[in-house]
Amino acid sequence: MGVDFAEKSARIMVYTRKTDERLYPDGLARSIHLAYSRDGENYEAMNGNYGILFAEGTLDKNDTICPKGVEAPRVFPMPGGGFGITAFRVNENGSADEESEGKLLLWTTDDFIAFREMGFADPGQLPEGARAGNTVEVSRSLCDRAALHWSRLSSVAVHVPDKIPAHDAEAVEKIKATVVYSDGSTAQKRVRWDVGKIDFGRKGTCRIAGTVINEQYAFPLACGFGDPVVFPWEGRYYYISTNDNLNDVGFYVREAGTVPDLFKEDVKQHLILDLDEERGLVQTFWAPEFHVIGGELYILFAVSGTQWGPQCHLMKLKKGGSLTDAGSWEDPIRIRRKDGSWLAQDGITLDMTYLKSGDCSYMVWSYRRGIGTEYDSGSMLYIARVDETEPWRLISDPVLLTRPLYGWENVSHTINNEGPYAFTANGRIYLTYSGGAANGYTYVLGLLTADDGADLLDKSAWHKRGTPVLSFYSVEGEYGPGHNSFFTDSEGNLMIVYHAETSPDSTLRCDGIRRVHFDINGGPVFDMSAERDLDPGLAYVEMEVEVC
Repeated sequence: MGVDFAEKSARIMVYTRKTDERLYPDGLARSIHLAYSRDGENYEAMNGNYGILFAEGTLDKNDTICPKGVEAPRVFPMPGGGFGITAFRVNENGSADEESEGKLLLWTTDDFIAFREMGFADPGQLPEGARAGNTVEVSRSLCDRAALHWSRLSSVAVHVPDKIPAHDAEAVEKIKATVVYSDGSTAQKRVRWDVGKIDFGRKGTCRIAGTVINEQYAFPLACGFGDPVVFPWEGRYYYISTNDNLNDVGFYVREAGTVPDLFKEDVKQHLILDLDEERGLVQTFWAPEFHVIGGELYILFAVSGTQWGPQCHLMKLKKGGSLTDAGSWEDPIRIRRKDGSWLAQDGITLDMTYLKSGDCSYMVWSYRRGIGTEYDSGSMLYIARVDETEPWRLISDPVLLTRPLYGWENVSHTINNEGPYAFTANGRIYLTYSGGAANGYTYVLGLLTADDGADLLDKSAWHKRGTPVLSFYSVEGEYGPGHNSFFTDSEGNLMIVYHAETSPDSTLRCDGIRRVHFDINGGPVFDMSAERDLDPGLAYVEMEVEVC
């Protein structure tokens, strides 16, 4: 049976990019990028021309990371179906990697969306044609699916009912618009209907116009604040962060009735924890987070004493206390292991977060040892169980979740896995974390996922995405987005709060907020800019109202 030529006329290309130390350094450039062509001649980059497949770094005898890259990628059809991608592994700077001499890294894929890391392969054992070139012929439908997956989603249509019955303005105002996106996914948005045009005292029909409301937050919202958290609590909203403007000393809370009011210029900042040498609270007041644990409200954070070395702590809100009142918080408690010893004896701990799955409660945090020495391990994420009644003490041994082995996690030797924060949706746990330079343009969000209810201490229960889900290529004008948190707004939308910079050269951390979209497969999309969330040209809608 012949194959229709139009269905076989597309091609996929694999390639690496030229290193630009200022805008696209070694760790990113020496990764496998994808492009597609529907005519075999003109190619368009996928994923915004940001790398998709990265070689993992290796560990030396000191348990430190040796970063790696790739060169000379090739793509080819596999005999049993699907496709293979190979590349030579090199050191991050492009020099020869003696450990892998004569071997090729191999990935396989069925659709250029999901990839399987197969490790090293002997070139002589690969299919004939495996070294033929860096493009491969694919079906048009496969090309279209891959191109759509790696493109930025955008709104393409808006639907409202043609006609509704209503007896008052409230019934009309409840009608929302369905926004349709380029992958077929949808989102509900409120509409500002022109109800004043309707005479509800007379039965009949009336055609009215409306404007779809696309609530957005302009970036930057606040400058000089990192690791931001917005927290709804008892009908109010609260904001807390690392305060770079005060050299990361002290925790300040803002309170308001709406999220935008948290970021007004005249909003009051309430000091709830200040420098206190007697209590060992001197420096690195980092990454505070509000969490409800066992029905009680806590703040998780890191702090150092007179000697630099942040360690994870928590403090609890007293019964009937106010979040903005320093006296309403109990004394900070440093986190301990299950045997009663400190969480870390030989390194730093920070960025602790809390999550619950099934009946089990967990803490996830970042740990690093040997910082600034030749034995620097890089920051790593660990997880352990806790008892809700005593969350300051682990009840299991810590389990390593991830180290910064990929080039996007270890850009220019930044060696970072930090800032974890979780939410649950569609039966899955999504744990975001950050890699790259915490106050630089290379900062990114990575993603770990697991089934809700799984044993989260079983590392095999987790899947680590090989490509960042948010980077400086994601939203125009935002550089180094990372160290985020999540909250649900008054409309029921999941929102992401993060810090980023306003230019590639800036190191001033500024805050941003936007809606988390869920794609056609139910997965989260973190880079939905205001313009793509709702095309302004689609915001005008009309509907007929039958007064009854």
